[in-house]
Amino acid sequence: MGSCVEGIVVMGDRRGRKLGFPTANVRIGPNVDLADGVYAGVVELEDATRHRAAISVGRRPHYYEVGERLVEAHLLDFDRDLYGERIRVEVGTLVREQRSFGTEGELVEQIASDVAAIRVLRAESPMSSRLPGAPPN
Repeated sequence: MGSCVEGIVVMGDRRGRKLGFPTANVRIGPNVDLADGVYAGVVELEDATRHRAAISVGRRPHYYEVGERLVEAHLLDFDRDLYGERIRVEVGTLVREQRSFGTEGELVEQIASDVAAIRVLRAESPMSSRLPGAPPN
């Protein structure tokens, strides 16, 4: 299993929602030892429910040359406002590195591909070794 980040969900630029992939954003400090990238993972909510997630760690290079470093978790098959809630983000398998895209449309296509890859990763593997406590498909 990878790293865990805990924190309060903060409002971001709301771009994820606009692009069709809303995220729960958690600020991370400079001392967090977690490489930038897109990961498969699990998010645990305050009510102890656990949800599979596509997780982006980094500074959003498509939009910013130098931006605030965030963990942005897109919870799969989930649609609820989490602002102000404390969550635990369990970062698992690296899917790809962070990068910028030529257009926002290319970014959306890549995010959709990332989410599909994370679903397949979960379907092909019990994930118990990679993401303890991951909910079933």
